[in-house]
Amino acid sequence: MTVITTVKDLEAALAEVRKEGKKTGLVPTMGALHAGHASLVKRCVEENDVTVVSVFVNPTQFNDKNDLASYPRTLDADVALLDKYGADIVFAPSADEIYPEPDTRRFSYPPVDTVMEGARRPGHFNGVCQIVSKLFYMVSPDRAYFGEKDFQQIAVVRAMVRDLKLPVELRPCPIVREESGLALSSRNTLLTDDERHTAAAIHAVLGESVAMRETCSVDEIRAFVVERLNAIEGLEVEYFQIVDAETLQPVGTWTEASGIVGCITVYCGSRPVRLIDNVRYK
Repeated sequence: MTVITTVKDLEAALAEVRKEGKKTGLVPTMGALHAGHASLVKRCVEENDVTVVSVFVNPTQFNDKNDLASYPRTLDADVALLDKYGADIVFAPSADEIYPEPDTRRFSYPPVDTVMEGARRPGHFNGVCQIVSKLFYMVSPDRAYFGEKDFQQIAVVRAMVRDLKLPVELRPCPIVREESGLALSSRNTLLTDDERHTAAAIHAVLGESVAMRETCSVDEIRAFVVERLNAIEGLEVEYFQIVDAETLQPVGTWTEASGIVGCITVYCGSRPVRLIDNVRYK
């Protein structure tokens, strides 16, 4: 496995790969890797000749400087994990390497980028599109792998790929969870043991709500999830939306769309730590 820190060296390494006609897969990450990332890497290794994993905490997608400063950075441990799971190239650039000049490009893909995270984190998805498009141009992957925990992000990246006519196939991968049901996230490292235990209620309550779908309306389930979680000390729901899986627009009935997903963001603990999750209703 090779660790590369410059765009020039990355392009040189991949030129040889392309010359040999090998298929390339990309797993974009912000580091602090866990078993969820490992599942993406394993799938990428299985489906491609060469696996590239980027490790880069992208500053342009943070609208909170404190959030950027506190985001966990564990490059040595990340490299060890990626070597274990068979990655071929780790691309771990500096911010100056990725952004030698400010990226002034603007991406807009309503309605998928204007609701939920888009409404609450101004500029977030623009930053996501900036970094993901840069990585796609640098790596020219045949396939790119994203975890379904970031359900809305996948929808936005899919819209960007269509807009820019990029020849890359997106491969969404299932959420990986802790034994308690808590969705794996790099931010989980910021939780205490007690807070991790408390945060497990997010998945448990979402699971209860799925079981209620046959007898309850969309509004009743939305209210149930919010009220149930807010009643737990240490948790505060920022939003819970039940949406069309394609457009991400809120639905009013279970028959309104062929695919329906519940997307939630919850603050946990005294800091607090912002956690996201989702559940499919149909």
